[in-house]
Amino acid sequence: MDDTAYNPDPKAHPGLHAIALFEGAKGVLALAFAGGLLALGPDRLRESVQAIVSRFIPDAGPGAVSEWMQRINPEAIHVTVLIIAVYAGMRLLEGWGLWRARAWASWLGCIGSAAYLPLDVYALYHHPGWHTWALLIVNLVIVWVLWRDIRRRKRI
Repeated sequence: MDDTAYNPDPKAHPGLHAIALFEGAKGVLALAFAGGLLALGPDRLRESVQAIVSRFIPDAGPGAVSEWMQRINPEAIHVTVLIIAVYAGMRLLEGWGLWRARAWASWLGCIGSAAYLPLDVYALYHHPGWHTWALLIVNLVIVWVLWRDIRRRKRI
């Protein structure tokens, strides 16, 4: 562990800035996706899903997808958009806090990223490949940087 004293200046934390940009980008992309869902609406979304299913699963019978298609309605879209908006808000808030080197943001990011690690290991076991390794390594680096920041703060 590094014995360097913690520097409270936000400019002294390029690792936190990189993670802040990453989290902010996830938040912006989530908001764009939510906006896309609202713009499509249930009818065009059903058409898009049907086109994707028929393209990639040509032997899917009409009953296989019809139950899912019936669940695409305005209420379901609004609930989904609300959930995505909350997720985006959390990512943007975390990015803002990390950019300003706030302790609560390091905790939020560390816990949030660590929660994905078991899923990353599961994905690596069932779908080994460079992309699953990359995802696991990125999440491990994020957890390590944020945990290191938390530990340094405790020494003040």
